[in-house]
Amino acid sequence: MLVGSSSALLMAQPSDGPDRGRMIYREHCMECHGETGKGDGPRAPFLSPRPGNLVSAATSAKTDTELLRTIAQGKPRTAMPAWQDRLALDDQQAALRYIRSLVQFSRSSPSSPPAP
Repeated sequence: MLVGSSSALLMAQPSDGPDRGRMIYREHCMECHGETGKGDGPRAPFLSPRPGNLVSAATSAKTDTELLRTIAQGKPRTAMPAWQDRLALDDQQAALRYIRSLVQFSRSSPSSPPAP
């Protein structure tokens, strides 16, 4: 299965289940981004600016290439470190796949017409 854009394709390995990405996320990301990726981890209140909401529409709209660049290079003037020298590329990709799995789309129930 291919996931991503033309400049950085993510190859899902058969042995690369969601547990690997979850483990990497829990070890390296959850303290700031929170269990569900909403930027509400235990360290978040002490960081300025606050960690990004990984399940927001703005983040979800970013390409895998953009998000991998942020994971690899970090974000200047924030607590987001560069992981390129700390995590192998396949670990960065596994973390991204897990982050993408956190986004849960739900249908809103149709609203009732206003009462006359």
